[in-house]
Amino acid sequence: MKTILVLFLALQLAACTTVTQPPVSQNNNPLTQGNVQLTLKKGVTKKLEVLEKFGAPNITTRDSSGMEVWTYQRNATVTANSSTSSYWTVILLGGNSQASGFEQTNRTMTLIIKFDGSDTLYDFRSRTSSF
Repeated sequence: MKTILVLFLALQLAACTTVTQPPVSQNNNPLTQGNVQLTLKKGVTKKLEVLEKFGAPNITTRDSSGMEVWTYQRNATVTANSSTSSYWTVILLGGNSQASGFEQTNRTMTLIIKFDGSDTLYDFRSRTSSF
């Protein structure tokens, strides 16, 4: 009987424990001009470092000289709403004024990275646009 009770309590305790897990992915780091300049160094940065910082590329190819080329493209939509309301009154007269606005901006960041035969960054180009 004691053995069954101990086994039952052990199973209950095991069911109550929680396992903490690291974040699913660090690949969602923002691909920004600042992060590109801080992370990428020609002749120094390795392919694994790029993967850790920016995640998997959207496209991988080889150029005419056989170098591996990774292309990243990230798009973001920024939306802003604003409204203003005011009211004024004078004895027997009244007034109301309202204004509202909506603004949406699309931003695109493209990063092209070339790696040499030893998986070291050979060259990179980046471009941002906003419309």
